[in-house]
Amino acid sequence: MAAEQVLDPSLPSCRYLLSAILAMEPSDCLLSHARVCGGGSITEQVQQFILDHCLSTHGDLHAPYLKNFLKKLITQVECDHGSVLDQFYELYAHYITSFKDDSLGKRDSRICKRISFIFRDDYSELQTCPHSRVLTFSLKCSINMLEGDTGCSIWPSSLFLSELILSHPELFSNKLCFEIGSGVGLVGLCLAHVKASEVILSDGDLSTLANMKLNLELNNLNVETDTLQRNGDTSSVKCLYLPWESASESQLQDIMPNVVLGADVIYDPVCLPHLVRVLTILLSRMNPNTKYENGELSYKCATDRSDGRCKPDNYDGCNCEPKEGPVAYIACVIRNIETFNYFLSLGDKASLDIVDLTDSLKPMNLLPYMQSYNQADIKLLRVTCRHTNQTTVTWEL
Repeated sequence: MAAEQVLDPSLPSCRYLLSAILAMEPSDCLLSHARVCGGGSITEQVQQFILDHCLSTHGDLHAPYLKNFLKKLITQVECDHGSVLDQFYELYAHYITSFKDDSLGKRDSRICKRISFIFRDDYSELQTCPHSRVLTFSLKCSINMLEGDTGCSIWPSSLFLSELILSHPELFSNKLCFEIGSGVGLVGLCLAHVKASEVILSDGDLSTLANMKLNLELNNLNVETDTLQRNGDTSSVKCLYLPWESASESQLQDIMPNVVLGADVIYDPVCLPHLVRVLTILLSRMNPNTKYENGELSYKCATDRSDGRCKPDNYDGCNCEPKEGPVAYIACVIRNIETFNYFLSLGDKASLDIVDLTDSLKPMNLLPYMQSYNQADIKLLRVTCRHTNQTTVTWEL
C-alpha cells in the first residue's frame, strides 16, 4: 500500500474511530466512524488503519466485542461490494474456532473500557491538557449491568460530570471534593486531574468500592505534576465505604467538602430520604453548630446582635450575608418524574435550595465520538444548604 494512501492517525475522523473502539461503543457507531474515515465507505485504507492502530496495538480488547464488530464490518463491506482484507477473515475465524459464544460471554464479568476526552483545536487554551489534546482513562467495568452490577457500569451522568469538571476546572481546582455513589471512579479521576486539593470518593457497595480502587490504580495520573498516591494518609484520592442508609453525622463530621458531586443518584425513591440526609449533613458542614434532626435544620444561634434575635453562626458579622458554603452538583437522567419530584420535595423540607443549571452551566463536548451518550439527556442541579427564608424554586418539566 502506497505511503500516501495510509490514513493519518491524527486526523479527527481517525481519532474518533480509535476512541470509539477503545471505549467499546456499539458496532453501528464504529461502522459510522469508519465510513467517515473512508469518505463514505469502509475502504481498504480504513481497514488497514483499524488493524494497525486499533487492533494490533490494543491486544487486550474484549474478545466478544471484537468478534461482533468484525462480523458486522465484514458483512457491511461485502454488502457494499468492497474488498475485505484477508486479515479480517483470519481474525474472525480465529474468534469463531477458539471461543464458544458461552465462554466468550462469561469469560470475565469485567471488561476494560478506555474513555478518551478529546480537546479540539479551539479548546487548546484549557490548562487541563496543555501538552496533549487527548486525555484517556482505563476503567474496569461490568458487562452484567442487568444482573445487579450497576455500580460498576459507566453511566451517562458520570460522563457528563467528567466533561463538566474538565470544561470548568476553576469550579473544582484547589477544593476538597466529595463524590457520593462514585461507581467506577471516573469523576474522581477527572477531579484529581484538575488538581482538586483533595478527592474523596464513596460508595455503599463493597464490590463496587473494590473495583473503584482498582481503577484508581490503573490510572496513576502521571499527567504533569498530578500523582495518585496510593499509600498512607497523604493520599490525594481516598475511597470511603458509605451506605447512605447507615451513614451517620459522626462518620461524616471530619469531612468538610467545598464541592459535593453525584451522578445518577436520584433513581430509587426508597433511597432518597437517606440521600437527602447525607447531602444535608455534607452541605451544612461549614457551620459546626448546624444539626440535622428529623428532617429539619437547627442552629446554635449567635447572640451578638443588638436586636437580640438569633442568626446562624455561618453569617458574616459585618454584612449579615451568608458566607460561601459548600455546593453540590448533581447530574441525572430523569427516568421517572414522580421519583424526581419526590427528591425535590424532600430537599425543600430539608432546607436545601435546588437550582436547575442545565441551560446555564454547560460542559464542552469532549466525547464527540460517543453516539451512545448525549449531553442533552442530562439535567444538572446545583444544591446548597438554605440558612435563610428564601423562595422555593418552581420546577416545570
